[in-house]
Parts: sequence; C-alpha cells; structure tokens
Amino acid sequence: MDSFSLSRGNGLCRVAGLGGTGAFVLWAAGVALLSLLVGCLVGVGPPAEAVPSFGRLTGLPCSACHSNFPQLTPLGRQFKMQGYEFGGGTPTIGQFALETISSFTHTDASQPGGAAKGFGDNDNLAQDAISLFYGGPIYSRFAAFIQATYDGIADHFALDNTDFRLANTFTIKEIPVILGLTANNNPTVQDPWNTTPAWGYPFVSSGLAPTPAASPLIAQGLTGQVYGISGYTLVNNLLYLEVGGYHHIDTGAQQALGVFDPAADVVEGFAPYWRVALQHSWEGGHYLSIGTFGLDAHTFPGGDQSMGSDRRTDLGADLEYQFIVPEHNVTVLASWIREDQRWEASQLLGKTANAADTLNTVKVTASYMYDLTYALYGTYFATYGTRDPVLYAPGDITGSRTGRPNSNGWIIEFDYLPFNKSGGPSFWRWFNPKFLVQYTIYTEFNGASRDYDGSGRQASHNNTLFVAAWFPF
Repeated sequence: MDSFSLSRGNGLCRVAGLGGTGAFVLWAAGVALLSLLVGCLVGVGPPAEAVPSFGRLTGLPCSACHSNFPQLTPLGRQFKMQGYEFGGGTPTIGQFALETISSFTHTDASQPGGAAKGFGDNDNLAQDAISLFYGGPIYSRFAAFIQATYDGIADHFALDNTDFRLANTFTIKEIPVILGLTANNNPTVQDPWNTTPAWGYPFVSSGLAPTPAASPLIAQGLTGQVYGISGYTLVNNLLYLEVGGYHHIDTGAQQALGVFDPAADVVEGFAPYWRVALQHSWEGGHYLSIGTFGLDAHTFPGGDQSMGSDRRTDLGADLEYQFIVPEHNVTVLASWIREDQRWEASQLLGKTANAADTLNTVKVTASYMYDLTYALYGTYFATYGTRDPVLYAPGDITGSRTGRPNSNGWIIEFDYLPFNKSGGPSFWRWFNPKFLVQYTIYTEFNGASRDYDGSGRQASHNNTLFVAAWFPF
C-alpha cells in the first residue's frame, strides 16, 4: 500500500507571523468554515451519510460502490463526489473500520543485506499494514474519509489517506449539479477515478521488493507532506471540473502526524492542481470517462533553500472504461503522465547533471471479474525519460548504470473475494476479505535489462511474487 508524505514552503506558514503548525490549525479551521459557508450558499439539506463503514451507514453491500475494492463503480464515484453521502445520517461508532494486509514476498534474486530492516534477503512474510478508518458525516454536509496506518515493514505509525469534503446536489434549469470542496493531504487522493496515482492499480503491492527509482512528483511524491484544498463540480453527470492547490505542512506538524522525511523535497509556496474529465454511461452497463489532470510545483531539493527552487510540471491524461452486468465486470484503466523538470537549484547543488529533464510514465490495466468473486488483472507499465547520470547514478540494486530512468514490464494478478457478492458471515456481514496472487515482471529496470545497476544485477532479478490477504472489517 502506498504510504503518504508531507512537505514545506514559505507562503501560508508565515501569514500573520504564524509558525507552520499554527498556520496548519488556521487552515483546517478555515476549511471547515468555508465548507459550511458553501453549504449555506447552495442550500441546506439533510445531514450527510455515508471501507465497511460506508456500507454500514448506507445499508448497501460493498459491491455496490466497489466492484473489487478499492476499484469504484459509477455509483461509488457518485457517492464520493456527493461528499460521501446519499442523504441523512449522524455520526456513529459504525463509521470506524479496520483493515489489515499480510503478505509473502519472493523476488527472483535475493537482496543482499536484507529486503528491509529486520527482514531477510528473500522469501519474507510481513504484516504490511494495519489501518484504522473513519468514513462518514462530521456535521451536516461536512464529511470525511480518514485513514491512519501502522506500517509493519517500516515499524511506523502515521496519518495516511485523508479527504475532508463538503458537497451539495441541486438543479439549475433542470440540469443536475454537484458542487463541493475537498481538503486532503495528497494530490489525486480526492479523485473519483482509479486512473490517477493515489488510487491507481496496483491497489496493493510488496513493500519488500525493489521498485523503479524514477516517478513523477504527482505520483505519490508529495503524499502526506502537503495540505491542499480545491473546489469541484459535476455538471449534468457529464463534465467534472476541479481546481485548487497544495502547500507544505510545517516540519513540527509532519513529525506529529508521523510523516516527516528529512530527505523529501519541499513545496515552495502554492502548487496549483487541476482536473477535467468527461464521463457517460450507456444502457447495458457501459461506462466511459476521459480526462486530464496536472500539478505545477516549485520545490526545494531535500529542503535545501540555499540555491532557490526547482520546478516540476506534471500533465496527465487518462481513460476508464467499464462494462458491468450482474455476473461480469470488465474494466480498462489507462494513464499517461509527462513531467517537465527544471533543475534550477538541483544542478547548482550537484544533484543533477542537466538543467532540464523530462520523465514519462504509461500504465494500461485490463481486468475481468466474474460473479463479484474471481478477478484477473493484466497491466503493462513503462517509465522513460532523459538521460541524467547524476540524478540516476549507479548503485547496488536501486541505481542505474546507464543514467537512464527507463523501466517497463507487466503485472499479472488473480484475486479471490469469497464474500464480496453476498456479504460476510452472519456474525459480521461487513467482513469482506480479498486474497490475491500478484506477479510483476520487469523487462527493463532503471535503464537496462542486464547489469542495470553497475553491480551485475539483471532487471529480471527484481521479478516479484506477492501473495497477500487483505482483510477489511
């Protein structure tokens, strides 16, 4: 499971002489007040209602909103855009839920020195994560999805995915409109499609296997280290628009939330974020969406402000197709992200060879699910970009002999969800376990197929068998 991070800048944290922690508290209060104001402007309706916690509140089975969690159905996307509610409800203990992920990881070649601290070179059992969720109303139309996670591999507890929302649905000349605000801690965590990084496939993967070194900033590079707010609308169930931005969370607040990383890049000022998508459903269970999203961030490399900041601009395009009928579910997810990197500070600090680089990622996933119980996934992924021998330097397992970020390969996965169709056992009907077997194949890793790290390791040595049991309660 992807973990979250948070970052640092100048602007809001210095307003009115406040330190970063004080500004964070002020921001959170402002979000709540602004959300309530928007609720008043668009009309006050019944309290918000509506993980298993959402199912308990709505009375709907998990499969109504998730064909194969966390993969959303059209109803699930609507539920999220409406602010985690279908109308009516008050906070209850049922809004809390628990999730555990346990796994076995085998790589085709061992990792000398151990796959992680406290783990062996290969064939490792792990308690990957234990997460506590809160999902549902807070007050009136103000609702939230909050996840706190114990990472069993890093032996660390931290705030994870967090998304506060206020939304209302109304009509303008008989055209349905959803208008809302989201405050969250990771670009794309608020997105209702499974094509963007935060909720994209693979939904869970090994934390004990080598992974490619290069990825765009928007692809989990700011997770948990920023706070952001954006406004969004869905018009006529067709056009989705969102605009907002992200700002650094002060170091003290990051430490309190368990997300501080001293090596992380730090956002300077305000990083704009945008999202546009078109969607449509047809009779017979067909659904299609196509869209674009992006982020433009100035960052201090490793938090070092001595040489100014870099600039990274991410532009993504995505497509999602679904065919859902009672016994069959076909989903296609496709995304492309291009990042333009201007290393105005990093080059002066000796962290890059070039003043400017580009990085691209492509991912296409096709899945078939039968009877809401058995699922098969196939994914092609690729990363490619400019050669930069300093940014992508040689090094055992994680380095690049060629100075290139290029990696590509395939993922094959089989899932079994025994209670997804009919609900859990009589004593706990919201228990919906998922058992999965996933195999990742690399044809190129960090710039080469053979001796990619300069120490004799082959790309295929990182091929990974991952077997996991995912238990939501």
